[in-house]
Amino acid sequence: MGTMKAVQVDEAGGDFNVVDLSIPEPGPGEVRIAVKACGICHSDAFVKEGAFPGIEYPRVPGHEVTGIVDAVGDGVEMWSEGDRVGVGWHGGHDFTCPACRDGDFVNCENGKVTGISFDGGYAEYMCAPSEAVARMPDDLDFDAAAPLLCAGITTFNALRNSGLTPGDRVAVQGVGGLGHLGIQYATSFGCEVIALSRGTDKEDLAYELGADHFIDTTDGDPSEKLQALGGADIILATAPSSAAITEVANGLARDGKLMIVAATAEPIEISPMQLIMGRKSVQGWPSGSADDSEDTLDFSALNDVAPMIETYPLTEAGTAYERMMNNDARFRVVLVPGS
Repeated sequence: MGTMKAVQVDEAGGDFNVVDLSIPEPGPGEVRIAVKACGICHSDAFVKEGAFPGIEYPRVPGHEVTGIVDAVGDGVEMWSEGDRVGVGWHGGHDFTCPACRDGDFVNCENGKVTGISFDGGYAEYMCAPSEAVARMPDDLDFDAAAPLLCAGITTFNALRNSGLTPGDRVAVQGVGGLGHLGIQYATSFGCEVIALSRGTDKEDLAYELGADHFIDTTDGDPSEKLQALGGADIILATAPSSAAITEVANGLARDGKLMIVAATAEPIEISPMQLIMGRKSVQGWPSGSADDSEDTLDFSALNDVAPMIETYPLTEAGTAYERMMNNDARFRVVLVPGS
């Protein structure tokens, strides 16, 4: 069918290379997407550095993809050419393992990951299993919607599954790529929102995003400040610092829950007594499957939740990736093929 521009990594630790590849043909059960935008995520480091088990090279990264269905493979009935869609981290499932039989597709024992198990969205076209594709509302912009397929679904899904109710006090630890969306979602859920960040650089922004309170974690004990506000029913930990997460754990209210979405390998330090007194709990939450992505996109469109983004052409993927990894971006970086 011709060729396309793509950015691929040829080996673990390799550079991002702009290459010409054949436009892929969708196999049975797959759809081809003409990519309009693809967000860059910290998890793309798994591809860049070869840190994900079983990854094969060369590989095109990218799991925050928005675009238009361009072609459908055999057996695909729910998608048609011209559909506006997105694809996130969850890249498909086997339908047969115990998790899938429970409808818990994101924890499929043989689940695929977009941009890791197969080529992702750092390209003009990509193919994905039809069950990994989410429908996107017409009034969402392709560029701004892309990060919602990872940062958005992660924070939205964690909060809505945390047990919160409107009026609860929700503390968002970190005002960054995840946290700036978490503040908006918690506000839209009708919660009293407390933003926590190191320093005061993001204080005004936190209030603009909907926070009711702001805590500078470098100015005294943040847990004590949370307790002075009544304690947090939910603490959404979004900044990948185990020390910072440990520091706020004592800010939970009775029956409070520390909900962790920050992907860090270092252990947090919480004693059994911290949990026993007040019936407190700790839970992690992954992103979600395609139906969760659709809920995230629909909710975001209805409530005007949007990420702050910077856009770059595919040819500047290396520069864009470095801005994301060095935390220089405010707050998500998006590649736009054809720009």
